Amino acid sequence: MQASLSIVRYLLAIALLWASPLAAQQDSYMTVDWVTESAPQQGETLTTALRFSPREGWHGYWSNPGEAGLGMELDWQLPAGWEAGDPQYPVPSVLSYFGIANHAYKDDYTVLVPIEIGSQADAAPAQVTARYLVCSDTLCVPQEATLTLRYPQAGAALRSSFDEARAAIPPLIDSEARFAFTPQSLRVTIPLPETVAIGDPHLFIEQSGVVDYNAPQHFWRNGDSVIVEIPRGFEREEPGRIAGILSFGDGEGIRFAGAPGDVPVGGTPLGGAMADSPLILLLSGALLGGLLLNLMPCVFPILSLKALTLARAGASESSARREGLAYTAGVVLACVALGAAMLALRAAGEQVGWAFQLQQPLVVGALLVLATLITANLAGLFELPNLPIRSAGKSSAFATGLLAAVVATPCTGPFMAAALGAALLVPAEQALLLFAALGLGLALPFLLLGLIPALRSRLPQPGSWMESFRRWMAVPMGLTALALVWLAWRLGGTHFAFTALALGLLPVVALTAFRRGSRTVGWIGLAAALYFAASLPFRVDETASATTESVLDPIAYSEQTLADARASGAPVFVWFTADWCVTCKVNEQVAIEREATRAAFEEAGVVAMRGDWTRGDPAITRYLEQWGVAGVPLYVWYPAGSEGEQLPQVLTPDRLRELAES
Repeated sequence: MQASLSIVRYLLAIALLWASPLAAQQDSYMTVDWVTESAPQQGETLTTALRFSPREGWHGYWSNPGEAGLGMELDWQLPAGWEAGDPQYPVPSVLSYFGIANHAYKDDYTVLVPIEIGSQADAAPAQVTARYLVCSDTLCVPQEATLTLRYPQAGAALRSSFDEARAAIPPLIDSEARFAFTPQSLRVTIPLPETVAIGDPHLFIEQSGVVDYNAPQHFWRNGDSVIVEIPRGFEREEPGRIAGILSFGDGEGIRFAGAPGDVPVGGTPLGGAMADSPLILLLSGALLGGLLLNLMPCVFPILSLKALTLARAGASESSARREGLAYTAGVVLACVALGAAMLALRAAGEQVGWAFQLQQPLVVGALLVLATLITANLAGLFELPNLPIRSAGKSSAFATGLLAAVVATPCTGPFMAAALGAALLVPAEQALLLFAALGLGLALPFLLLGLIPALRSRLPQPGSWMESFRRWMAVPMGLTALALVWLAWRLGGTHFAFTALALGLLPVVALTAFRRGSRTVGWIGLAAALYFAASLPFRVDETASATTESVLDPIAYSEQTLADARASGAPVFVWFTADWCVTCKVNEQVAIEREATRAAFEEAGVVAMRGDWTRGDPAITRYLEQWGVAGVPLYVWYPAGSEGEQLPQVLTPDRLRELAES
């Protein structure tokens, strides 16, 4: 499909070029001359400059023009013994028109061409016929110019112009790059000292059709090398060598050449504006994001745990202080541990993001068991002093904090999304500080209640009502357990969900039996629980996860399907969700899965696309990184022929309809 689209675009571009009335007029929409800074000397290399000056609003092209356009052709008429070398181009820019990505120059630019001078330094004049394309945003004109090499009078102005031209040519690195193809992408590792700063990287490949010019590029720093991954283009024949320019942004970059070889995995992702933000700003965002997480829908299932902690905090000043500090320690430790695990996995080459633990069936199974036990404990079916909810001691608050962070952090909210996205880009020690700030924000309301008596005085006094309240709080915790049963089914299949539920219920049966004096039933229940615990890892069905129906009938996300949808010229709405993300499901019910949205999308011809991150997907993870976020939800709107716009993480009911109708 991509090959067909590229060929159609190319043919259309050629047709427009030669059919254009402007082409017949041969007007000069870009002037060019050919000069050298010194007279030719026998046996030396003469540096010559092709200097291009496009009119305002017009542009020329790099040697590989991208999805459309034409590269420059040079037909030499040189004296005998003279030989022209390869043209050397400055760093181009990416220009996109109607979803077509071009490699171009919008301002004046100079192409340097070395000429080897033979034995006839004073031979006939050297000439070259240059055929090149000049375009605006609506028209393209092929031009041809026969140029005679000029030897202007030497002077400061000429030397300065050649110095500027040389400085604009990216230097060729003296070490060879390596590249490897996968069925979906080209991966390149380019030697580059770690001390060299890269601002806004982009890789330009000289070989035509090897990569998808419209697709996002992903960069990692791995010691003294940069690793690049780009989706493949329509050219399926793999070249024996590649060459190109690695742009750092702002016209800076390096040239490279490479041969097939091993390309390492892992490293620190590059790019993203948030990575350049002051650390204090990122920490503030993480703290505020964690604080707001207390209000997000994904946190509601554990409000019962927090409510009981608040109620107990009013018992005495010392116990309230212990409760607040212990709870905070548990939350912060859990957030830091989850963040450290995520960074370690990414350093090992795994494409994971925030809440990666809920993409693992066994982790969800363990949470289901724990939620079932806590529900039964809250309901008063059994009592154990060391369970997180029962005891008022320090260990209980600490365990409650651990559990709260694990269950509460799957969804990302305002401020938190940007901070966690930056955590993927900054050094590891700063990233861990961001995760700690996130945990502190999540625990902050309870920490303040534990430390400030005036706030605790506003809480109801402890009393017999707490026991009734605790039993009522079994209801939301039970709903959490049911939601985990559904998620276990989605991740691991029916047998896995049944086994995990049985593993949670059997200890309740056993403990209840012991409490009532039925020791035989109790021991049988514990033995059965051990059997189900041993069999749980073997019950996972790797093919599980049924497709969720949608009124929008979305296309499944992939890098290629997104590129094709954007190239079609229609507006595109792409959303990323997961079954364990409560915020995602709320947004879908409020704003996405609506008849009004479907009707507006059909009227405007919007292409709907969904990325399901329930079980993890490296392609989705890379796309999330591109937008500077570490988890779902993510909503992106692509107007027809334009770049994408990231939408808020909490959608209003009419937001998508209004976008489609605008």
